[in-house]
Amino acid sequence: MHKQVILVRADLKLPKGKLAVQVAHASLEAAMKSSRSQLDEWRSEGGKKVVLEVQSLSDLKKYEALARSEKLVTALIADAGHTTVEPGTVTCLGVGPDREEKIDNVTGKLKIL
Repeated sequence: MHKQVILVRADLKLPKGKLAVQVAHASLEAAMKSSRSQLDEWRSEGGKKVVLEVQSLSDLKKYEALARSEKLVTALIADAGHTTVEPGTVTCLGVGPDREEKIDNVTGKLKIL
């Protein structure tokens, strides 16, 4: 099975709507960076996505480095700053899609948002 995870910074306390949009950006950007074969497999299995929380920007960057070291596709999202956060604020990280076990090796201990 394949999945994608999106890691969201809990310290920003984003309103629900803003959080939803940032997660959508991360999902789409990571998917667009993925190979066609990974994307096709993931979509044929239902396109599983899981949103997880990290506590801070430093945690988010730590998981980005771990994911990259495992050769996972990542997409770090920085907000344009038109609404609730300052321009350039890093809000979330998309990881994958890829094999579930491979992603769980990096993010498996994080809590669901």
